Amino acid sequence: MSEPLSLVALFFSGLFVGFVNVMAGGGSALTLPLLILIGLDTPTANGTNRISILLLNMSGFFSFYQQKVSKFRQGILMALCTLPGAIIGALAAIRMEDALFRRVLAFVIIGIMLTVIFPRSKSTGGIGDKKPKYAWLIYPIMFGVGFYGGFIQAGVGFLLMACMVNILGIDLVRVNMYKTLIILIYTIPVLGIFILTGCVNWKYGLIMAAGSASGAWISARLAVKKGEKAVRIVFVIMILVIAVKLLGGF
Repeated sequence: MSEPLSLVALFFSGLFVGFVNVMAGGGSALTLPLLILIGLDTPTANGTNRISILLLNMSGFFSFYQQKVSKFRQGILMALCTLPGAIIGALAAIRMEDALFRRVLAFVIIGIMLTVIFPRSKSTGGIGDKKPKYAWLIYPIMFGVGFYGGFIQAGVGFLLMACMVNILGIDLVRVNMYKTLIILIYTIPVLGIFILTGCVNWKYGLIMAAGSASGAWISARLAVKKGEKAVRIVFVIMILVIAVKLLGGF
């Protein structure tokens, strides 16, 4: 792929990924193969992708904040629980192989599909209402989610959504706000680790990030205006897209 074509592809893939990552997740399953396709080794593709992840979640969270979708305390607590796992995962990711990436992502998709197939209890309406009986489980679970996010990132949005919806029982609009906050916070040290180990291509990363920030801004506004129905539609579509990619390979 020529350099100009690669840059154009990176920008528009970033735009699309920014949109779907705020709405649901799984966008990195599209951008990581693209970064590898244009010539980056796996650790550098993984690290470069984090620039886009950081900026799209920063943009998405700020958009939620402007629309007064707030109550951040629980989101910050969950984010802090992800930090140790995310740091350990990032250190392990430096030696990640393509085969391992596909294998782990396949298990994630199977888990997410189970949460779609089996019904869940109705939303409690948000934080501040009566808490689910086992709500405390969300905090130790966040350590494992953080490890996966630091290690690969692809599909972590699905994991966060499944955990918060099924354990906390809150609506998907607020779940998406928490998701952007959590990923934003743990991505800061994770990106730092990839930078320190020389696993970041700044030119590719910043171009893709410019598209991601724009897509995230649009997505956050649509998520609030269209509500849970629109989020669910994008959520299911992305599950199907990634499942097809896994079956067909990269």
